[in-house]
Amino acid sequence: MRAVLFRARERILHQRTELVNALRAVLYEYGQVIPQGIGHIKRIEAIVEDAEIGLPELVREECRDLLAQIGEKTARIAEKTKKLTDLSRQSETARRLQTMPGVGPLIALAVEAFAPAMQSFRCGRNFAAWLGLVPRQFSSGGKERLGRVSKAGQADIRRLLIIGAMARVSWAGRKPPAQGSWLSRMLAKKPRMLVAIALANKMGREIWAMLTKQEDYRDPALAVVA
Repeated sequence: MRAVLFRARERILHQRTELVNALRAVLYEYGQVIPQGIGHIKRIEAIVEDAEIGLPELVREECRDLLAQIGEKTARIAEKTKKLTDLSRQSETARRLQTMPGVGPLIALAVEAFAPAMQSFRCGRNFAAWLGLVPRQFSSGGKERLGRVSKAGQADIRRLLIIGAMARVSWAGRKPPAQGSWLSRMLAKKPRMLVAIALANKMGREIWAMLTKQEDYRDPALAVVA
């Protein structure tokens, strides 16, 4: 049931993205360049209704029709998200996973719906590899070098973990992590996107540990202080 609802929400998300891109393409033909993302929809609405922008009336009508379809998809996404959030409150596994920073109802339910039993993985690294979050290794002259992540694993959980990791990285920009912590050291020497992928890998390993040990998340920084 969780997987069906999750897939339904993802399908509507893809449909909304296609509609937003179609709307951006129409406006681009008339000199209006809009960045990608649903976050710019208010700006698009303002452009469509701005009488001083020389859009033909037929084009305005088509843009309004696309905006109406986007609004309908947004309402359906919100409805599916609420159902998933309600389901996450009924599951002990989902509750436990959400004790980790960056893990919300969608990530928790995706793990529960799509991941096999954690006991089928020998260690956390194996689970992260199954997700496609472990960098490829290249050996030459006795030296190991890490390449890009393979992206060959479970795409739903991997994508959501990276989004959750990016949220943690962005939060760290506003409220710096403890000095000397893993995240602090990584942000000091690596690009933010690379740090987010490394953090998603780390989160995958921690999820394996939490579920195999049946424990809530424990902040490593606090554990060291204790």
